Amino acid sequence: MEQAECMDHQGCPWGLAFQERRLVPFLGAGLLPSPGAVPASLPELASYLAAKVTPPGRIRNNAYQVAQFIESRRHRKTLDQLMQSAFAAGTPPTPLHRRLAALAPPLICTLWYDETMAAALGEAAGSWGQVQGMSKANRHDGAWFRYVDAAGQVVDEQTASQWTTLLYAPLGTAQGGAVISDADFVEVLTEIDIQTPIPAEVQRRRSGCGFLFLGMSFADQTQRIFARQIIKRSSSPHGAVLPRELTKNELRFIAQLDIQLLDGLPACLDDAVAHA
Repeated sequence: MEQAECMDHQGCPWGLAFQERRLVPFLGAGLLPSPGAVPASLPELASYLAAKVTPPGRIRNNAYQVAQFIESRRHRKTLDQLMQSAFAAGTPPTPLHRRLAALAPPLICTLWYDETMAAALGEAAGSWGQVQGMSKANRHDGAWFRYVDAAGQVVDEQTASQWTTLLYAPLGTAQGGAVISDADFVEVLTEIDIQTPIPAEVQRRRSGCGFLFLGMSFADQTQRIFARQIIKRSSSPHGAVLPRELTKNELRFIAQLDIQLLDGLPACLDDAVAHA
């Protein structure tokens, strides 16, 4: 199915939003298969890391705290190597990743450590690049993030502004130095309310756009904070495809941000995936 066919669904307002380049996909770990070749949730990541070390029992199910234990007791280099190992196998892009790449929205956010969406954009061979958050240990000259082109080369913001699609990974990537330990998050969360860690190019591209959350879970407070701050000063509508059983915190968060709960993928994506 060609891109234009997907966008012509008269009953799919999300398709029109994609067509008009005013919708930003916001992707979470739930788009990955579980169990699969790489961790597809915070509990799975905690389990992987805990199996490599011997953290105290009270923290072994908390990925951020296990990561901090490794950083403090072993070394940051050890933590980075374990993160690289956890995600080394990679996951082939799904039909949904490929469809999103073909739609070429101005901005795609991914709040996980895999590079599946980047692989899909690479297959699509359009004009794109990434902006990656950086861990406290890997930051240089006070930089909160770095722009990386499709060839993996670090570039400046002016170059990034020319890309058709910007892939934003606020947690960084497993291969490039992830924001994963408690120390990483303390620093970022101290500043995120005033938007300092969020790149200016991301802030520019989100203006006038709504967000469509796919594969996300809002059960984790840290992920809720990132989502809230990244969509700040954007525009409606916002939608989300989430598990039916939601916690009170998730329901409160969804209501506060006026996110429309969807029963499944919008028709403009569902049809494309079904015929892939």
